[in-house]
Amino acid sequence: MSQRPILRRCVACRKLLNRDQLLKVTRDYQDGVVLDGGMGRSAYLCPNEECLEESCRRKRLQKALRCQVPKSVVEMLQKRLNHCIEAPAEAR
Repeated sequence: MSQRPILRRCVACRKLLNRDQLLKVTRDYQDGVVLDGGMGRSAYLCPNEECLEESCRRKRLQKALRCQVPKSVVEMLQKRLNHCIEAPAEAR
């Protein structure tokens, strides 16, 4: 019997996707806001530019995590998105 995928909703576009396809941002109880780790309240984003811009413009990450999201975390998300976009282009 196969396992059902774990679904999560993007905070920007509200699409329901497999957790493995989304970027995870967590408000960790010790380290503040971190990417891809930690224990605590989490928010998920689609790995595309539009969702990151929407989440920044409407403060969706801050609302979902119930705290301020540092600029460094947003910059790390941007770098990760740029890396995700460039990788498929290099494969061609």
